[in-house]
Parts: sequence; C-alpha cells; structure tokens
Amino acid sequence: MAERISDAEHAVMEVLWDQAPLTAQDVAERVDPARGWSANTVKTLLGRLLAKAAITHEEDGRRYLYRPLVKREDYVSGESRRLIDRLFGGRLTPLVAHLAERDQLTADDIAEIEALLKDLKA
Repeated sequence: MAERISDAEHAVMEVLWDQAPLTAQDVAERVDPARGWSANTVKTLLGRLLAKAAITHEEDGRRYLYRPLVKREDYVSGESRRLIDRLFGGRLTPLVAHLAERDQLTADDIAEIEALLKDLKA
C-alpha cells in the first residue's frame, strides 16, 4: 500500500480488521454510529481503499465482500515509524522524553516500559 489512508478510511479498516469478509452494508452497520455515515459514504470509502490496494473484494451474487489486504500490525508499524521519523528525527527516545515531560506517562506506562527494556536487554 503506497498511499496513506485517511482517518475516515481507517475507521472502515478497523471494521474489516475486526471481521472480514463483509459487505458494504455490514461495514456501514459496524462503523461507529456517532459518525452518522450512510451506506453510500461507506461505499465511497471502500472504493478509495480498493484504489489504494488496502482492501480487496470478491463477488458474492449481487454484492461484494470486502477484506483487508494490509494487516493491522503492518499498518500500525508503518504509521508509528512515519510519526517518529517526522516529529522526532527517527529516534524513539525524544518521543518518550516528550511524553514524560508533559506528564503523559502513568505509573503503569512507566512500569511497562521498564519491563519492555528489561526484556530487550535479556
């Protein structure tokens, strides 16, 4: 997937990552109702995701079944890397320092980071 997906497209991807294959109507019913999207809006977003090769579809009678081509883990990895590259010069330490300086890390977060670092050192 060369093109990045928008926040709206991401909402559709989350539905498909949770359960696929789904019809456009199935996706429309599972997207957060607070978005207020019609089935036509969802179909437009599915069309964009097809064009970006983030999803694929197959015919099932008179309807299409959609499924993701991009794994959630791969997407998260790519987006995380882009964020760190763009905002922190490709370095993770300044990101953690930024969060710590702004009291964004809870005691549980710090404990998890410490445990992760301990595991990485082992």
